[in-house]
Amino acid sequence: MTDLSAFPITRRWPAAHPDRIQLYSLPTPNGVKVSIMLEETGLPYEPHLIDIGKDETWTPEFLSLNPNGKIPAIIDPDGPGGKPLGLFESGAILLYLAEKTGKFLPADPALRYETIQWVFFQMAAIGPMFGQVGFFHRFAGKEFADKRPLERYVNETKRLLGVLETRLDGRDWIMGDAYTIADIATLGWVRNLITFYEARDLVAYDSLTHVPAWLERGLARPAVQRGLTIPARPAA
Repeated sequence: MTDLSAFPITRRWPAAHPDRIQLYSLPTPNGVKVSIMLEETGLPYEPHLIDIGKDETWTPEFLSLNPNGKIPAIIDPDGPGGKPLGLFESGAILLYLAEKTGKFLPADPALRYETIQWVFFQMAAIGPMFGQVGFFHRFAGKEFADKRPLERYVNETKRLLGVLETRLDGRDWIMGDAYTIADIATLGWVRNLITFYEARDLVAYDSLTHVPAWLERGLARPAVQRGLTIPARPAA
């Protein structure tokens, strides 16, 4: 049996199946990137719910795996050289799983880097900007009397949606005919923007053509539907 005792996080969230990839996450736009990828690849894994509402990412056990205190994170018991590997940062995990399985990342070097640039686009732009819209529109920021921050992030989000709209013109997926980690990285954020963040009208989402069609195609994938709910949240 694989020994994961070197990872302190397994003391708080024990591995029932230590031979499987251990996923520490929550179904947020960042978290579902990895659960969708794991479902798409078919890799065996064991999910552990990390309750950010209870500050569980700031426990010593979680910080031992991700010192930045954010989900998702994984332990792969069969990492490079057959040794266990812990990883955090959703983009890094997507790249790792794509290279481990040879799936959802083109083998052609030029196309590979083109795909990676769109993953970075999500990480550096879409995630942070959409998240600020959520904060200032739905959460604590909506009480701020000064609406300039909200306007700034709404305008930037519209611009980013425009970039994605242009990219998807004539393409089913961000990389064309091939569904890749660029799509996996981005789908949850666009979905979250118009559902959980309730910003559909605010960002004029329905004025777009290609982005909504792309999102619909992505959400129709069975692995995406499963991944969006993993790890399962406790019943209310």
